[in-house]
Amino acid sequence: MPANPYRLAELDLGSRRGDDPPKGCLVTPLLSCFPAGSSRPSRGLWCGMIASGSPSHEVPRQGNLILWFMRMHDSATAPLPIAVQDSVLEVIGATPMVRLSRLTGVLSGSIVAKLEYLNPGGSKKDRVAKRIIEDAEILGRLAPGQSVVELTSGNTGAGLAIACAVTGHPFVAVLSKGSSAERARMIAALGAEVVLVDQAPGSVPGQVSGADMRLVEAEAERITEQRGAFRSDQFANPGNVESHYRGTGQEIWAQTGGRLDAFVDFVGTGGCLAGVSRALKERRPSIKCFAVEPEGAAALAGQGATRPNHPIQGGGFGRPDLAHLQGVPLDGYLQVTGEQARTAARRLAKREGIFAGFSAGANVAAALQLLESELKGAIVAVVIPDSGLKYLSTDLWE
Repeated sequence: MPANPYRLAELDLGSRRGDDPPKGCLVTPLLSCFPAGSSRPSRGLWCGMIASGSPSHEVPRQGNLILWFMRMHDSATAPLPIAVQDSVLEVIGATPMVRLSRLTGVLSGSIVAKLEYLNPGGSKKDRVAKRIIEDAEILGRLAPGQSVVELTSGNTGAGLAIACAVTGHPFVAVLSKGSSAERARMIAALGAEVVLVDQAPGSVPGQVSGADMRLVEAEAERITEQRGAFRSDQFANPGNVESHYRGTGQEIWAQTGGRLDAFVDFVGTGGCLAGVSRALKERRPSIKCFAVEPEGAAALAGQGATRPNHPIQGGGFGRPDLAHLQGVPLDGYLQVTGEQARTAARRLAKREGIFAGFSAGANVAAALQLLESELKGAIVAVVIPDSGLKYLSTDLWE
């Protein structure tokens, strides 16, 4: 094994545009390739990712150079980011993807999963929080030191707590008491003020219904007005969709080399599904994109909320009019039960070593439905939205 398996190659863009990486090397995500003080992408713009053997490459550029960070095949050491970052916000995104071959078994086709739970706050919502705060500061909607308020089932709250800690804004997270205790404790540990709202009559402890979220919304609005705060409004803020369009969706395309047939996503705000669908369909319109909802709360599919109390936290709120999904050309709607999501999440942990939450189970269960029916032999992409550590107090791991 070489003493130093890492090498940085500077290649002239004019002579090497589009070339494959040198033989014997793997190309890894570039978290940063620009020295401090130089011109570099900002506001969440995608730096670039190169997939070995892909027909085309999106690459980070500086002047007339392509910067390739390479690792020899025989190295047992994981790739390292090129530079020390200024804050934890700089390492949000560029998450890895893995093939779930141990879970799909003998099924024809495959599932490729983007491990968003490896973001600093443990979820895909870190991307959203970073984008919303950066946009608000740039546009003058968020003054220095001004408070930020948001309703959350937990993940956006953790992301905003991180973003506000770094940028110097007090943050108030408003949650339903039906959210898992771990989420509220994590947000508080990150320096935020946590306001817990009583559940609606008839709601089930440990589950957050649409009625619960309406009570949380009312309390968030009251606090925002009372404190003269900035409301990040994840259900309507376009930064939500943009963070996934410019980040998650582009990364999935690059990491798969464009070799995928479908994308499924459990819907909360709809921002991830909208952003990723837009990014993929711009590249190839034939890629099918599906919304995943809880069985009995499939409002987007037009079925209404006959069973609004379900265990899949973070979505399935029974809202048929989500702003982020207006005009998004979806190819279908899939439903999963709480038990299917729970079983799939447990199988992810035991067979793939991926310790994820309820919504990851919902995504994997929906992808398996497709491989067993209309998309046999296909490559289906999913995101693993958050970590199983956020659900230790629930029945997910009983």
